[in-house]
Amino acid sequence: MALFHVRMDVRIPHDLDPDQRAQIVAREKDYSQRLQRSGKWRHIWRIVGQYSNISVFDVDSADELHEILWNLPLFAYMEIDILPLTRHGSDIRAQTEHTGVSAGPAGA
Repeated sequence: MALFHVRMDVRIPHDLDPDQRAQIVAREKDYSQRLQRSGKWRHIWRIVGQYSNISVFDVDSADELHEILWNLPLFAYMEIDILPLTRHGSDIRAQTEHTGVSAGPAGA
């Protein structure tokens, strides 16, 4: 399992045929929702006021993420920034998952 933080900024040309735009956007929605159902696209958040999102992908490798992103119908109109993620040593959920013991308040 490899987690990636991905920012996608969409830049569809204003002069793109409206029917073509609608078809591409519909294909994008279908593709992204299939990936969400599969667990590969774990989270997606819109950036307020922009045609952009921040997403978290849970994939087997950077190569798999590359393939997923290249197959996005809107890929040709995107600027994409990717950050690989790893667990933080202070994450209480990671500690609970590793030990099975909840990290309660100090002194408890």
